[in-house]
Order: sequence, then C-alpha cells, then structure tokens
Amino acid sequence: MTLTEMQNQAYANKVAKGFNVTDVSYEFCHIYGEMAEAFEAWRKKKDDLGEELADVMIYLLGISEIVGVNLEDEVMRKLLKNKNREYERVDGVLRKKEG
Repeated sequence: MTLTEMQNQAYANKVAKGFNVTDVSYEFCHIYGEMAEAFEAWRKKKDDLGEELADVMIYLLGISEIVGVNLEDEVMRKLLKNKNREYERVDGVLRKKEG
C-alpha cells in the first residue's frame, strides 16, 4: 500500500466512523496529544510505542487529506531536498548552509 492509499484509507475511515473531517485545528490538537502519548511510551519504555507512533501517522494522514496535500509527494520532495542540503558545524551545532 502506498502512502497515498494510506492517506485515502485514513480519511475514509474518519468519514465512515463519523469523526471530524472539517475542523483542522481540532485535528492538530489530537495529533499533538498522540505525539505526547508516543513520547510517554518511549520515555517509560512501554510496549505500545509502535501503536502510538501509528496513531500519530494516522492523524497526519487524515489532516493531509482534509487540507488537500498529497503527503507522499511532499515527503518524497522533502527527502530529496534534505539529501541535497549541505550542513556545517558552527560552535558545535550542526546547521544547514544557506545559499
């Protein structure tokens, strides 16, 4: 299954279950909460870290569909951009080179 197919499936599930598909601010609040749950699972070395990360991803996929962003295309574009970006260490901190 492609990321685009996952995005479509996440949205379709929201619609089928009667979840929010219009209030983007509300969805961002939920994704923030899911990220906090994932951090807590990692921090406490819980067994459900993978499930919590999946929840974050599912909310991200849903938001992407709601706002009309093809997340698969955007991720591929950003990975290429990051691959070609140059970095330098300044005062012990790794920073991207401007230009």
